Amino acid sequence: MKTICICGGGSLGHVVAGWLSSRKHAYVNILTNHPEKWSENIVIDTPEGSRLYGEISNISNNPADVIPSSDVILLCLPGFLIKKELIRIKPFISNRAFIGSVFSSTGFFFEAKEIFDEKQPLWGFQRVPFISRVNEYGKSAHLLGFKDEYKIAIENVSDEDQGIFVSIIQEWFERPVRLLKNYYEASLTNSNPLLHTSRLYTMFGGENEGKIYTRIPLFYEEWTEAASELYIKMDEEFFRLLKVLPVSEGFLPTALDYYESYDAKSLAAKLSSIQGFKGIASPVIQTHGGYLPDFESRYFTEDFPYGLKYIWQLAHENNISCPNIDLVYEWGMSKISNSTKWHN
Repeated sequence: MKTICICGGGSLGHVVAGWLSSRKHAYVNILTNHPEKWSENIVIDTPEGSRLYGEISNISNNPADVIPSSDVILLCLPGFLIKKELIRIKPFISNRAFIGSVFSSTGFFFEAKEIFDEKQPLWGFQRVPFISRVNEYGKSAHLLGFKDEYKIAIENVSDEDQGIFVSIIQEWFERPVRLLKNYYEASLTNSNPLLHTSRLYTMFGGENEGKIYTRIPLFYEEWTEAASELYIKMDEEFFRLLKVLPVSEGFLPTALDYYESYDAKSLAAKLSSIQGFKGIASPVIQTHGGYLPDFESRYFTEDFPYGLKYIWQLAHENNISCPNIDLVYEWGMSKISNSTKWHN
């Protein structure tokens, strides 16, 4: 049985650890900043109402204790921690170990390719494998939902080894796994990096720069046509970029197609009516006289420097005109320039 090391102690780290160990798919190590808060036994509640009981093999805050023995490494971390964690664990990784991320669109492959040589196997999910929530930190969590199929990218290994690894992930997560053409298809998305940033700009930038809100605005339920118009323009620029990259045609739907809309008005109506988005507040902080944007929020510290950044960067490297992406990216980066969260 192979060993996996999960780096990070968020909800996904809890659920993946509990799932794999309880199903006897792999030995599980945990690399966490808070080993004292973890129990060797972890309980996962499933959507069917059953309980899974897992056992963690080794828990540590020292990479030397948990990385060398691991065949697979899975980062369950926000974008601003990925580079720092990869540098920290690099000295202890076997050149045969597969290093991956539970979610690839916050820069994992771009950072990993800078840090490791071309012989180091890399892999990542296009989307998170589970919907999850921590119940009691280090001890129990809720598995709230599965995906029907998982899409992963694998880099720096032979076709034969890709096939073997796909089989391992299928066995571990008990769902069909589709191999993407390359890491671009796992890394690039018109979801959060465009969806969130277009909304943030139209709320807090441009003509609304410095606006003080008298109450906390709802992020999706009060979505505007202006935000939709900007999102659509940014999406069109993004798809011009995809045309020059080595990706499969149609691997990603346009924003309008995904949300079954045909213009800015219908897109705004759709986004404001999605049940799962109800009640989600905009990132603001209370100040004298009302509410101002919270530039320390992960909407800013994640989606601009670890999402939109890579789209913006690739567009410029490939000489793709992207005035709307430029506008939004440069505005967002100027707002978080003093944030401590995204500086590595």
